Amino acid sequence: MKKHKNQFLTFSLIVFVSISFNQCKKTNIKIVGKFSQETVNNYQEHCAFCHGKDKLGKMGPALLPGNLKRLRKSKAQDVILNGRIATQMPAFKRKLNKEEIQDLVKYIYAPLSQVPVWGKKEINDTRIVHYTYDSLGDTPTFKADMMNLFLVVELAEHHITVLNGDTFNSIHRFKTRFALHGGPKFTSNGRYVFMASRDGWVSKFDIYNLKTTHEIRAGINTRNLAVSHDGKYVMAGNYLPHNVVILSAKDLSIVKIIPMESLRYNKTSRVSAVYSAPPRKSFIIALKDLKQIWEISYDKPSFPISKILVDDYLDDFSFANKFKLVIGASRTALNGIVINMDEGKKIAEVELPGMPHLGSGITWKYKKTTVLATPNLKTGEVSIIDTKTWKTIKKIKTLGPGFFMRSHEKTPYAWVDVFFGPNKNAMHIIDKKTLKIIKTLRPAPKNKTVAHVEFTKDGKYALVSVWDNDGAVIVYNAKTLKEVKRISMRKPSGKYNVYNKVTRSTGTSK
Repeated sequence: MKKHKNQFLTFSLIVFVSISFNQCKKTNIKIVGKFSQETVNNYQEHCAFCHGKDKLGKMGPALLPGNLKRLRKSKAQDVILNGRIATQMPAFKRKLNKEEIQDLVKYIYAPLSQVPVWGKKEINDTRIVHYTYDSLGDTPTFKADMMNLFLVVELAEHHITVLNGDTFNSIHRFKTRFALHGGPKFTSNGRYVFMASRDGWVSKFDIYNLKTTHEIRAGINTRNLAVSHDGKYVMAGNYLPHNVVILSAKDLSIVKIIPMESLRYNKTSRVSAVYSAPPRKSFIIALKDLKQIWEISYDKPSFPISKILVDDYLDDFSFANKFKLVIGASRTALNGIVINMDEGKKIAEVELPGMPHLGSGITWKYKKTTVLATPNLKTGEVSIIDTKTWKTIKKIKTLGPGFFMRSHEKTPYAWVDVFFGPNKNAMHIIDKKTLKIIKTLRPAPKNKTVAHVEFTKDGKYALVSVWDNDGAVIVYNAKTLKEVKRISMRKPSGKYNVYNKVTRSTGTSK
């Protein structure tokens, strides 16, 4: 176990440190495709020290196709050529020519020929204790409503800003691991928050003391994590390897590793997402490669597993009826399905064309029923579904496909972005009573993306991101829809209000 009390360093997406060729051990990396020995040697000389001789990552992130999903190859070439500002990534334009860099990018993006070993030993070897559990005070070190704080993820520089939800002033800004994914998850008292990076790093942050306390690399490519309602466990769901890792929320030590495998089909699966279902005292798992839904109880030390067979691969979920019902969607099918978790079977189908983003789905009371609303990733519409009949009662036309949708119990409106296409700077405001768009905001120029809304604890203000390197968080009066404040930030993506996440507001994604 490594013990450190200094803040960890920011790790860029592609961190290349030039070291002596003789200091690097040449290895035969098993990669699909053929590469020249010169390209292999260039990787070992310039990349292996930080990213590992097998591309699985060390100080820097893993260089595998799944981990580099958000980085285009053309951008990767530019990063290698010119380096990256505010990171340890140097420029290699004086050391490598254009052809060498192009070959190196192809090598980096080539998949491995076999799944590498990343088991208990490999995970434990990465564990870092910055502060022991009892070494920090139990009272906040600053004055604020601890339940009305926001954690704003700034992707451009891999930081999080802790924002005061009453004054909208920054309280603290700290470095994170590269490319956080899946959103931070809080303990029920709001003190601790857990974050997962695409490279598998799970970090625990103490909001009271504004310190990162523990870290561990639970996977090579991780999708997201969930925290049990009792605050005892953290589950990380992995694309690579095919498993979930259950950690102690106290110190991020390993509790159990559960492979995602089916003996019936002699097959393993990537994990699309993991969710905590507090009323059920369990984690619910979406699988990418098995037509199953898994539920793992954390109420018993043996973590018993229940598996429900489904008709299609369901890699995106929403929930209803206090997590008794799971609404799942496939990326290819035209219909979603509703699963009764108690009965372990499908009870209805839902019309969901256009690749719905159910993970961003929200619910609210409408007339004598409750509706589920979800944006669509391929079509410009929001689907409104009656959760009693599971019929689509309306399709609200938008200016383009959306990604995030948000509301709050104390606001009459639902907000949805237009994340894709020429109108990506638009934000629609939908009246929850009439199911009509009553206003479209354009807080930024057409070349910038406006996305992701989060409300203050009382629902009086809505915070919107200008998703750009020179971006901003814009605070709106949620009643008048007027701009109140604009806060400059570096590509702010998600904004997470402690109270809304802890109480699982119906306007907040699960």
